[in-house]
Amino acid sequence: QVQLVESGGGSVQAGDSLTLSCAASGRTIEEYTMGWFRQAPGKEREFVAVILWNGKTTYYTESVKGRFTISRDTGKNTVSLQMNSLKPEDTAVYSCGAYSTPYYYTSALPTDFQLWGQGTQVTVSV
Repeated sequence: QVQLVESGGGSVQAGDSLTLSCAASGRTIEEYTMGWFRQAPGKEREFVAVILWNGKTTYYTESVKGRFTISRDTGKNTVSLQMNSLKPEDTAVYSCGAYSTPYYYTSALPTDFQLWGQGTQVTVSV
């Protein structure tokens, strides 16, 4: 079973960039579809981006398209979320998730994700 640890969060100003990393240990990320979710105070967990286990398909929530990029480095066994042009509404705890499936299926549902990291805080001020 893979364990996930996020890093890279912080406090930035609107318009700045941040890169979040999710380091996996125990198994290779090539066996998992990996995603990023976020949760702001008082709100439900929200899907952000996902990358299929083969690394060839990605999917984003509409509000981050063109600003965020999910990618993976199989050599380092990490998945990253490059976040550009950050907005105050991007403020949340960002969590990395993973699920194992043999199918070409990118899920945006947190209930499909079997494994989670502890999260990293991103705060964007005006």
